[in-house]
Amino acid sequence: MAALGPKYLEVARKLREAIFHGVYGEALPPERALAETLGVSRDSLRKALDLLEEEGLVVRRQGSGTFVAKRATFRTRLLGFSEEMRALGLQPETRVLQVEKGPPTPEEAMALALSPGEGVLRLLRLRLADGEPMALERAALPLWALAEAPQGSLYQALEAKGLRPARALQRLRAVAAREEARPLGVEPGSPLLHLERVSYLPDGRPVEFVKSWYRADRYELLVELA
Repeated sequence: MAALGPKYLEVARKLREAIFHGVYGEALPPERALAETLGVSRDSLRKALDLLEEEGLVVRRQGSGTFVAKRATFRTRLLGFSEEMRALGLQPETRVLQVEKGPPTPEEAMALALSPGEGVLRLLRLRLADGEPMALERAALPLWALAEAPQGSLYQALEAKGLRPARALQRLRAVAAREEARPLGVEPGSPLLHLERVSYLPDGRPVEFVKSWYRADRYELLVELA
């Protein structure tokens, strides 16, 4: 696969995958050895490690090296929005606002590990619970995984093709509503929870890249630490 975007982003993706597969155990190899193994400069490696440190995946200790961070563990099964809402006793609803196919953006190509020439299916959807707007979601999937927009649950459509995601890397941060305000029915500047997730198949292939904006007054994330 040809690298798209800055080299350090490709290095970070490879390291992220290796960490999730337990390749390095508790500590990464010394920088010089790791750079040689990956075939990259130490400058690119350091930028990649800076990014992983910002994501909370590694901890760098002066004079000791780089260690895999102890992470929060989600004890629940990886759920799609519809399944999650039903588990909470709410009635999910999805309104498809936009569907398009085309070449990936550099960000999508990196997240989904796409080769040149591969396309994506993009979905812009408004997610509701009991008739009230809950989240605005932008999803990108490789065309080899899904070529048409599903009528119902995205995860059920993937599962029907034997492509059910087994795990995901998800980032969460607080943001202020901008263009998301109108479809979500909130005032500009209102607090939102921004979730960014890459979901993976059991064999490690990324199958879904999603950005979601949740209403902070209607959604909370509960994490059990182990």
